[in-house]
Parts: sequence; C-alpha cells; structure tokens
Amino acid sequence: MSTTTTHAQHGKEVLADLAPLHRELRRAIPAVYKGFGELHKAAFTAGELDVKTKELIALAIGVVEGCDGCIASHAQAAARAGASRQEAAEAIGVTFLMKGGPATIHGPRAYDAFCDFADDVESDAAPV
Repeated sequence: MSTTTTHAQHGKEVLADLAPLHRELRRAIPAVYKGFGELHKAAFTAGELDVKTKELIALAIGVVEGCDGCIASHAQAAARAGASRQEAAEAIGVTFLMKGGPATIHGPRAYDAFCDFADDVESDAAPV
C-alpha cells in the first residue's frame, strides 16, 4: 500500500489547465465570449455591493455548484479585491448551511485556493 499522496488541483493549477482550452474555444465562438465578458464586467462593477463582496458571493456559488474553475477564478479575484482569509472562510461557511455535505468537500478546496492566491497578493504588497 502506497503512502504517497497526490495533490489535488484547486487554484492556480486549475486556471493554468483551463487557459489553453478557453483560448481554443474563444477562437471558435468569439461573439459568445465577448457577450459573456460584458456580462461579467456588468455583474462585477461596484455598486451598492463592492467588488470584494461580489467575488466572495461568486466564490460561495462556485463551492455550492462544485465548479473547480469557478472556485479558482473567484478565489483569485476575491484575494485581489482585498478579501481576508477570514472573510473567505465565513463566505465558504455559509455554503455548508446551503449545500450540506458536498460543500464540506468543495469548501476546503476553495479555502486552500483562496489562501494560495492571498499569499501571492500579500507577497506582491510586501515592501522590498
């Protein structure tokens, strides 16, 4: 029996794997991607809710839907928008109530992805 564990893909690896696939499909259906891009821009424009809050909502929805690409994308965006680890944890915690057991699987993955992206944001902001 092997004691070796494999590292599951959560954040950066998911985005890296998806990037070439998105590029290929975008070439085939550019108008659809353009329309989705406009919807994304409109949905994430700051209003009564700031971008950080909207990204945390999207991260939580990614957990509820079990969408690793959504989790990775919105974990990165939430970290870049200034969300703290505690804010991400609490948003993910709400998914346990709303989705139950499956959220207890995708939630830790989302938190791991968020923390990975938060580390990058923090290191970029650190004085040299």
